[in-house]
Amino acid sequence: MPGYIADAENGDSTASPSEDGLFMMFQKLNHTDNTFVVVQNDGEEQDWFASVSLLDDGGYEVELRDARYREHELTVQHDLGRIARDVTIWLTARYSATPPRDF
Repeated sequence: MPGYIADAENGDSTASPSEDGLFMMFQKLNHTDNTFVVVQNDGEEQDWFASVSLLDDGGYEVELRDARYREHELTVQHDLGRIARDVTIWLTARYSATPPRDF
């Protein structure tokens, strides 16, 4: 499976993090200098990403976007375990199917 990389606003970066690795990165989010984590393909094509951002109320905005499938989902969640699981499942799906062709 091709890899992906998770980058935090504070400069932390992890290659192909596991669900637990994502959870730990999300746990480190704060309102001072680390408000978001972006996960994207580490190859040349940057056609999808997942982003988790800390909101002022303590919740998390979760954005999942894949231009190949014209997919975009934006939710607000509060459970970091669920967020890490959902993002991991979504990331795995990026490599399990072929995107549709435009004719």
